[in-house]
Amino acid sequence: MSRHSGSRESSRLDGRLQALNDARELGEGVLPDEVLKDVVRVLERASSRRSLSADHTVVGFFGATGSGKSSLFNAVSGAEIATAAARRPTTSEPLAGVWGADGSEPLLDWLDVRTRHHAAAVDGFAGEDTGLILLDLPDFDSTREANRRVVQRMVGLVDVMVWVLDPQKYADAAVHNGFLAPLASHGAVTLVVLNQADRLPERDVAPVLASLQDILSRDGLGKVRVLATSAVTGAGIDELRADIRRVAVQRKAQSQRLAADITKATEELRAASGDGEAAGVRPATEDRLADELAVAANVPVVVRAVSRSYRLESLRRTGWPVTRWLARFRPDPLRRLNLRSDAPAELNRTSLPVAGASERARTDAAVRAFADAASAGAPGPWRAAIRSAAREGRERLPDALDQAIAGTDLGANRKSWWWGVFNVVQWLALLTVLGGLGWLGVLAGLGYFQMPVPEVPRVEGWPVPTLMIILGVVLGIFLALTGRFIAAGAAGARARRAHRRLRTAVASVAGKLIVEPVEVEVSRLAAFNTALRKAAG
Repeated sequence: MSRHSGSRESSRLDGRLQALNDARELGEGVLPDEVLKDVVRVLERASSRRSLSADHTVVGFFGATGSGKSSLFNAVSGAEIATAAARRPTTSEPLAGVWGADGSEPLLDWLDVRTRHHAAAVDGFAGEDTGLILLDLPDFDSTREANRRVVQRMVGLVDVMVWVLDPQKYADAAVHNGFLAPLASHGAVTLVVLNQADRLPERDVAPVLASLQDILSRDGLGKVRVLATSAVTGAGIDELRADIRRVAVQRKAQSQRLAADITKATEELRAASGDGEAAGVRPATEDRLADELAVAANVPVVVRAVSRSYRLESLRRTGWPVTRWLARFRPDPLRRLNLRSDAPAELNRTSLPVAGASERARTDAAVRAFADAASAGAPGPWRAAIRSAAREGRERLPDALDQAIAGTDLGANRKSWWWGVFNVVQWLALLTVLGGLGWLGVLAGLGYFQMPVPEVPRVEGWPVPTLMIILGVVLGIFLALTGRFIAAGAAGARARRAHRRLRTAVASVAGKLIVEPVEVEVSRLAAFNTALRKAAG
């Protein structure tokens, strides 16, 4: 592999590993911990392996008891390495044959392979410049748990896996279901060997290979190369050596193995997550949420109180002065709701009725409907996360909505310009009535005491004092009635403004406690899917 192509491959792996880690972080709290831990192990392995020798390819020989794995290992190595190291506990420790010792020690330490053999060069196969490490591993079906743990660990660490099967147990479910099928994404770094082919009649070798190939296809490894070998006769040994040498010389096995690990981890994340994107927050559903919460938070009650309060205040300021004082005995609806308080908004609370069962049910239904609409199309775990985010905010809604209403400027303390005009004219009308009554009173007094009574001015035959009384009373009644009509229209306008402001306040609370957390989860799912696609390459 050229330096430039190696650099490009390394860059691609960097991007995929980063995307895989991003997906793992985004999936925390949503996906099962065991799946996320598997991803962490892949990332840690990738980091460790890439920090070690890139000039060595590690090839592990895996097989069941009686498969002739160690004999095949010796035949490929060109020496009785396994036999030469017979004093090692062969049933539990891996054995390494090394071509190219320089730089191999840290790699073997990481693999935890203590038994190492500096192998002699084999013409056409491996020498000091090859950078090849062959591992003879314990039987994967060993009765000893320690041996099986070694095999399981090595399956996750070596660069290339050579699975050694024998004619009697090549279809064993233990190897196919336990190892090969889960490694379907690792076909590029997997070789399958039907060993001890000399035990089969020559006419049966091809059918058995075909049967094995068919089983591997069902395992998802249909493109894996399958060889028939015999450590006794040497059949197939050269072909196996050639395949191993090719991967060692190309120096691609490490990156291919890491790429396969990333693909497998990505598939596991995808399986745990499921497919799909959330519909997300739509303006229509956000508006419906705000509308329902406004009703549940008694906004209509407050709006009606604003209207009645304005009418009452208008009556107090523009009604007939003789009777307007009676309005002061009527309580202000806004004051009863504690919505005329001068306390800071964060300390103020309303006196609105405490949310009952119906209001709570309405709030729950609104939040649930919003979360369901936003999570539509999302896979199961993410749909649950979106709904959970909405439920968490719902618990804080009642207090937050009450505070929002208490802190909303309802315009209750604003004066209308027409109040002053009507008030002045009303007092002028009353003074006119009083002036007329006074004038007539003076005239009546003079007549009573038999004093000269001056001539009263007349207009069209009507005495001016009488006209003053009539004009004042009529004007007062007219202003009172007109004021009620104006107050009704102005109260409606003020109520509509108050409704808009309260609706905005409720929408702000809903946005902070419900909409934003839901949007975060929706965005997290979108980012997760994007990261997963990038990790999948």
